[in-house]
Amino acid sequence: MQSVTRTLTGAINRRANVRTILPCLIRHRLYTTETTTSIPKKRSKWNILANGVKYGLLAGVGYGCYEMYLQRHPHAQAEIDPEKKTIVILGSGWASTSFLKDIDTDHYNVVIVSPRNYFLFTPLLPSCTVGTVDVRSLVEPTRFIARHKSRDVKVCEAECTHIDPANKVVTIKNNSDIAGNESESALPYDYLIIGVGAMNATFGIEGVEKYGCFLKEVWDAQKIRSKLMDCIESAAFPDQSAEEIDRLLHMVVVGGGPTGIEYAAELHDFLIDDLTAWYPELAGKVKITLVEALPNVLPAFSKQLIDYTESTFKEQNISIHTKTMVKEVREKEIVVKRPDGSVGTIPYGLLVWATGNTTRPLVRDLIKQYPDTQKDRRGLVVDDWLRLQGSEDIFALGDATATRYAPTAQVAAQQGKYLARLFKQLAVRDELEAEISNAETEEDKMKKERKLKKARDIKPFHYSHQGSLCYVGSDKAVADLPFGPGNLATGGVATFAFWRSAYISNLFSTRNRALVITDWIKKTALGRDISRE
Repeated sequence: MQSVTRTLTGAINRRANVRTILPCLIRHRLYTTETTTSIPKKRSKWNILANGVKYGLLAGVGYGCYEMYLQRHPHAQAEIDPEKKTIVILGSGWASTSFLKDIDTDHYNVVIVSPRNYFLFTPLLPSCTVGTVDVRSLVEPTRFIARHKSRDVKVCEAECTHIDPANKVVTIKNNSDIAGNESESALPYDYLIIGVGAMNATFGIEGVEKYGCFLKEVWDAQKIRSKLMDCIESAAFPDQSAEEIDRLLHMVVVGGGPTGIEYAAELHDFLIDDLTAWYPELAGKVKITLVEALPNVLPAFSKQLIDYTESTFKEQNISIHTKTMVKEVREKEIVVKRPDGSVGTIPYGLLVWATGNTTRPLVRDLIKQYPDTQKDRRGLVVDDWLRLQGSEDIFALGDATATRYAPTAQVAAQQGKYLARLFKQLAVRDELEAEISNAETEEDKMKKERKLKKARDIKPFHYSHQGSLCYVGSDKAVADLPFGPGNLATGGVATFAFWRSAYISNLFSTRNRALVITDWIKKTALGRDISRE
């Protein structure tokens, strides 16, 4: 009985305590002025930077995947409209491809004619000669570009053999090894765009075409690579004389412009990075010689960068013979005239001819049809709007023209983009002229006339120089960049990183960028392929 009493008394006391404490707690919560806030954790600058890099990479990869998806899945195109004017483009180089990429096909029907059905990114072509980059990584099929236009673009893999300006017709011929029943055709045009480029100049020197290797097209790079490995394997053949080994392993480059310099640099890297490991008995005997008729290499660059290039080549044991003219090319040697006037010979195993350009037969034939206005042997003469002198419906651009600008890819690309804008303005002008003739009110007519006045004010072409780049070997490059009122001349490893980033950004598609970056990674991790194709 006492235990039950104690239990009841304890329960009553606990309930009384709860009744006393609970109101106190409620009053404390209601009338207290203190607030409890959580102190945020401080993020270090490195964490912010790491997150920025991480999300930036994710965004870049996502954007790249999206671009590649769009490339693989082109949209439906409108059919050719017989009511619209037809533009025929000759060539698939820098000028023509830039024009094709930017032309608005809503206003025109477009036909492109070229002996090759792709665009080639020529600045990296020297890298293909030694396997640094695969040649397929540098080509962009023309149909990839044409298929992404709003209207159907007709692509003809053929060579234009004749232009008839009077009848506005071009004659094209199929030069494929496998031809059908029809191998020649005629295409009418309203406007003709000539962007056929130029061909290698031999300056009439005997033996160049027979024994030398050019460096302008895909097959040129493949030929150089094949001949290079032939020379090396022949030098490794048993019982070869020391004199013959020295000749076979002597690589001569004629031309001290960017193409010749970059090929010599790539060849040096191939020698150091790969031949030393796989041909140790021959690597020390390989010799590279560069021959230039002018007083120095890279004449378009600043004196500081010329000196840097020459000193870098000296460190790499690349011989430079300036003020040296090639007089004749023989099967195993070249005849040269040295600065002192003496004539001698230089034996070689591989000869790469990387000199200037000359006009193609098609361009020379067209020049003859305009004897009064076309008098420059360097190429077609055009006005400030890239219109052929003496014609109203023919335009020319790139290396096929004779202008005050250097024959570079940069100039050709800007000309192509400018001409695409010009044709869009011409289309707007034609539309406004048609609308003015059908205007119902005087006010509407006056508005359209004001717009027409602006449309007729077509600005002439203006070239904006973005700088010059050149790779000089050993992961070094030189750059001559416009900076303020003057130029910024720089060279070294950091410039090499800039050289690579600039070339990657100038590639025509995400596909090409991915392939080239992959090639560079493969070369670094696995080395170059030394097998002969």
